[in-house]
Amino acid sequence: MTARDEAQESPATDAGAGRVPTLAGRTIIMSGGSRGIGLAIALRAARDGANVAIMAKTGEPHPKLEGTVYSAAEQIEAAGGAALPFVGDVRNDDDVRAAVDATVGRFGGIDIVVNNASAIDLSKTPDVDMKRYDLMADINVRGTFMLSKFALDALKRSANPHILTLSPPLNLAPRWAGLHLAYTMAKYGMSLTTLGLAEELKDDGVAVNSLWPATLIDTAAIRNMPGGTRMVQAARSADIVADAAHAVLVRTSRGCTGNFYTDEQVLRDEGVTDLTRYSLGAAEDQLVPDIFL
Repeated sequence: MTARDEAQESPATDAGAGRVPTLAGRTIIMSGGSRGIGLAIALRAARDGANVAIMAKTGEPHPKLEGTVYSAAEQIEAAGGAALPFVGDVRNDDDVRAAVDATVGRFGGIDIVVNNASAIDLSKTPDVDMKRYDLMADINVRGTFMLSKFALDALKRSANPHILTLSPPLNLAPRWAGLHLAYTMAKYGMSLTTLGLAEELKDDGVAVNSLWPATLIDTAAIRNMPGGTRMVQAARSADIVADAAHAVLVRTSRGCTGNFYTDEQVLRDEGVTDLTRYSLGAAEDQLVPDIFL
């Protein structure tokens, strides 16, 4: 019996905290993850000794964006994890199926799906190019649904299965739709996937949750926006989302589903009260809140 098999047979749990203590030996498949929040989550899991499969389009260096699936894999292995880089498009059925099959083939199963890939365009309706609309709908909504769907058979064989999606609470205050309708629909589509799958899979013991940062996070997407260099001065590092994701993913799946967490909320639940180590210089009261909250 392999170490993974032993973990699957009888995962060690902390009865007081209701959680598996680490992600050691667990297998994650993630969309995106070459950089930013996804990579931070992958590296936090790798420090436990997790297996991390990353599916992203960036097989070759991008002129404006740092990192590829291969450089991410190198960092994951350097951090103590096992990595499987997979060049693929989350919009493509064959790519997603192949990535799931390759992950199961390499690591023997899947314990965690992280829906991290996302496209953003904050334009008002008259200014949104329909190709951008389709891109957001296909990556954010269809990609999240499809990766979750294709991984379900493997997840149901896991002792502690989780789906975690980087999407916001379903805040139906009209201002969020009015500010950037196309993007709001795409992100809320991800969150509706969380809502629906949590209900659909609750009897199977698959935890399905969303996680969203309470403040801006320093990412390439933010830096590349107009005024982005200034904006990230009032942001936090991606490590806060990574630590919050880790805290969710070690929880017992049957007691933790259907939630729309913020990173601050999760860390407060863990007893973390001082978040200043995640700031990039700005005082806590000067941090910019994220959208949708």
